Amino acid sequence: MTRQISLLPLVGLIFFSVSGGAYSLEALISTSGPGMGILLLVVMPIIYGVPIAAITTELATAMPTEGGTYVWAQRALGNFVAFESGILRWLNSWVDMAIYPVLFASYLSTLFVPATAGHTVIASLGPFIIDVHWIVGVVCVIIPMALLNIRGARSVGDSSLLFAAIALTPLAILAVLGIVRLFVDHSNPLTPFLVEGSTAPAAFAAGLSLVMWSYCGFDRVGLIAGEIKNPTKVIPKAMLISMIVIIASYALPLIGSMAVGGWENWEAGSFGVVADQLGGKWLSVLVTVGALFAAVGLYSSLLMSNSRAIFVLAADRYTPPGLTRLSPRFGTPVVAIVVSSIIYAAFSLGSFIDLVVIDVFLINLLLLINLIALVVLRIKDPDMPRPAKIPGGWFGVALMGVPLTVVIVYVTWFTLRDYGTTAVWLLGGTLVLSVAAYFPANRYRQRHGAIDSATDGLSKDPDRATPRETENFVEQA
Repeated sequence: MTRQISLLPLVGLIFFSVSGGAYSLEALISTSGPGMGILLLVVMPIIYGVPIAAITTELATAMPTEGGTYVWAQRALGNFVAFESGILRWLNSWVDMAIYPVLFASYLSTLFVPATAGHTVIASLGPFIIDVHWIVGVVCVIIPMALLNIRGARSVGDSSLLFAAIALTPLAILAVLGIVRLFVDHSNPLTPFLVEGSTAPAAFAAGLSLVMWSYCGFDRVGLIAGEIKNPTKVIPKAMLISMIVIIASYALPLIGSMAVGGWENWEAGSFGVVADQLGGKWLSVLVTVGALFAAVGLYSSLLMSNSRAIFVLAADRYTPPGLTRLSPRFGTPVVAIVVSSIIYAAFSLGSFIDLVVIDVFLINLLLLINLIALVVLRIKDPDMPRPAKIPGGWFGVALMGVPLTVVIVYVTWFTLRDYGTTAVWLLGGTLVLSVAAYFPANRYRQRHGAIDSATDGLSKDPDRATPRETENFVEQA
């Protein structure tokens, strides 16, 4: 796979790996209150989003190759932790990716048919239900985005810029109209600060999981680092730009929406109602179209990074090597993309609400592995070139890592408390199965010729190699 992704396409990919815009964040205001909701959107990047981005940037620029957490954990913590991080990320994507095709179909149905029509059941087998929404999701999202991903990173990156423009334009119009009305009416969008009858700690806790979800995903850059042009310079710039865009895309539409009443009843999808009140039916339709493209952009970007997770496991012979097969025309991991897409289509057949707790837990577990890998590598390999090293020595690492760890531990406890025994069994079962899978996978690896790391065995073509490999190539020449 060649380095095809430049700065702006990478910004688009990061935007959709993390955000997609403020769509579905309306519930934050009705849950925590206007003031607390906006405060969370501003504070959480400091204690959660920025540390993830900083840790990822240091590791991805030090080891700019495919694999992300897998490669970082392998070098710092060994093969077992690396395998667990790779397989858990891919398994986690089965649940995470299933929502976007159905979400797309739900938004589409509001434009053309009554909302209930899309849920007409065609066939069912237990929790798996084939309805119109599922067919629309497969035909309009899963198949086209698989084909787009097979065309290559450049196609995915360039399309992400287009999708981002379409997704953000309606929210920008809504924000401008709303903020102008706030000034004209001399209204304070941050009042009341809390939901009536709530306390500050309760309101903070109620909105924390949703906002945390809205700022995770920066670490996915590591999964595609081997396809980024000049990664040591481009990744830090893209992280900074995308962070600013994401914060603005969250806060400004919500602030503008406070110009109309009824925030107490907001839920996911309420931007359409707000848009209708601020601009009329035309803006409401634009917001729905924006949400459609946000769902598509999220799916396409995440398919690209998630397919690389199983690709690097196959490259290290933990899974059948057929998953490493590249398209002869585009040089993309075509088998990994197709297999992942089929699994996502299958999972989008069902409603697995209880599995959401696995999604949240595993994302945060992977983030903690990234932090541990960074600390271990600072100790084990202090001379490793780190073009975008977190400044301030160990104090800087603590400044990034301690708040991140505290908020992850708190949210994990909070989530397990709410989901109860079911969550504990689901999480325990997932972790036990992933650990059990390591032993046959490792035996398979040993029998079929292991590669020492995911960076070994890469082409020595300078356009395909990492900077360190390029230096070796030049020296040998």
